Amino acid sequence: MIRWLFVVLFLSLSNAADAKLGYFRFPSLHGDLVTFTAEGDLWSVPVAGGKATRLTTHHALEYRKAISPDGTKIAFNAAYEGETEVWLMPIDGGLPQRLTFEGHYMQVQGWTPDGKVLCSTGRYSGPTRNLQLVEIDPDSFSQELLPLHQASEGVWNDDKSTLFFTRFNRQSSYTKRYKGGTAQNLWKWSPGAEEAVLLTADYPGTSRYPMWSNGRVYFVSDRDGTMNIWSMNPEGGELNQQTEHEGFDVHEPSLHDGRIVYQLGADLHLYDIATDTDRIIEIELVSDFEQTREKWITDPTSQIHDVAISPNGDRIALVSRGRMFVTPVKEGRIQEVSRRKGVRYRDVAFAKDGKSLLALSDESGEYEFWEFDLEEIDKRNQITHDGEVLRNGAVISPDGKRFLWQDKNLKLWVYDFGSRETSLIASSRNGSFSGLDWSPDSKWIAYSVNADNDFAQIWLYDVENHARHVLTSDRIDAHDPAWSADGNRLFFIVDQNLSSEVSSPWGMRQPEPFFDNVSLIYELPLKTGLRSVFEEPNEATRRVNPPIGQFLSSLVEKGQPFNLRNLALRMKKAPVPPGNYSSLKATAQNLFFTHRE
Repeated sequence: MIRWLFVVLFLSLSNAADAKLGYFRFPSLHGDLVTFTAEGDLWSVPVAGGKATRLTTHHALEYRKAISPDGTKIAFNAAYEGETEVWLMPIDGGLPQRLTFEGHYMQVQGWTPDGKVLCSTGRYSGPTRNLQLVEIDPDSFSQELLPLHQASEGVWNDDKSTLFFTRFNRQSSYTKRYKGGTAQNLWKWSPGAEEAVLLTADYPGTSRYPMWSNGRVYFVSDRDGTMNIWSMNPEGGELNQQTEHEGFDVHEPSLHDGRIVYQLGADLHLYDIATDTDRIIEIELVSDFEQTREKWITDPTSQIHDVAISPNGDRIALVSRGRMFVTPVKEGRIQEVSRRKGVRYRDVAFAKDGKSLLALSDESGEYEFWEFDLEEIDKRNQITHDGEVLRNGAVISPDGKRFLWQDKNLKLWVYDFGSRETSLIASSRNGSFSGLDWSPDSKWIAYSVNADNDFAQIWLYDVENHARHVLTSDRIDAHDPAWSADGNRLFFIVDQNLSSEVSSPWGMRQPEPFFDNVSLIYELPLKTGLRSVFEEPNEATRRVNPPIGQFLSSLVEKGQPFNLRNLALRMKKAPVPPGNYSSLKATAQNLFFTHRE
């Protein structure tokens, strides 16, 4: 008995492992046939499930399909000839026929009861590109615009006396439980009526994908926290929830003959209205799965996404397609670091002694910082063990004792190699941190982050005392801080040159002010008594203020802490013309920065 149980279990697991599963999207239902998108192509499968039939093979994406009322044709979006347009093809496959020649956004929404293709387009709304609904005759190619502003999805009732439509296009980030100003809502409109009627005024969140069946409007809404299928009467009343999924949202539903097919996660579901039952459509793809075949990369240098230079400049660390390499600047052997199958590396940095690398690796299941020995192949050590969200690469302190990074939760962290502790430096509510730069003595960190009004400010963090100090006002953007070589000054960029390219007065027909070359570079001495490095030294000041790059010889100056009072009075503008500057760096004798034309 146990042996037979083992055999059955083995065969079940083998069949499950051999199943050709896929990621199924954009379903359309007609009778007992479902069409959908997988591997970028159109497929069809019975509602009972089973092996699917591929209908298209073009290398671009075919999607947003809808089956005609008579069940003979499919309207869909495709890019057979460059631009994405609306195409028609027989339900059983065949040569597609191009239906539109717009050259820009035109998306299939469904069919009308009298056999026209209903699409959304921005063609007729001018420069605003607000969506409107248009009906396209598949025989004459003629288009009829429906007089509805910002209508993106729609469905007619059976006798085409009432259109139920969605106002606004979908919220592009798919934010959960979005209730902002562009949340989609459902309306109805009858030809000849002066005004459309709002049906979902009771809920400030999203209501979309209108469908019509047997005197009721079916739609998708996140009223319970997850996008589920709901229904209501044509007046917006008698609300009823049809599905009760949690987590994954319902997407792209299609209704025909009292049944709704929709996407949930990677699967297609079939919901029967009359019996109130829901099930997964088990689909098997018959394909060569070209996208999974092993391929040779003939030019890996074209896919390099991380570069780091060794401390003495003799080697370069590279990451290409998640694999990590070290190559000499001159002649020598290219060394792959840590050849581990199925592990991806990124954001590589040399340790200060040049004998090891610090990089992010997903070997543990989360992106963590690992250290890799360059003298002993595949010797590695996991540094952090608390990864919960995506992190950015490490910025190592000049003394090599700490490194800092930020994560996707908009938090800035520092790690201490000695204590093996991670400390939170700062959190942001308005974007990521930028311009991360250690002071030469590794005791201070300078960075830029947006204030509550979205203007960037320069901050200092005292590593030893765990204290933060803001250096610039929130009245104007200041970013890309860079320490001087002696550690006594900060240079940074201020977007302060607000000179419009449009002459004044602008007038009613003039565009808004256009500001170019807004950036200026400033120097901020952090100790009192320092003159600007941009001033020519004279006999009176030469002794107390050596050139940039040389540490002050005065014993008093060596022991003097930073004076962070009255900073605005000490700021000096660099003798550099205004530009569009970023990525500021300082050395003993020069400032380096990029300029965007």
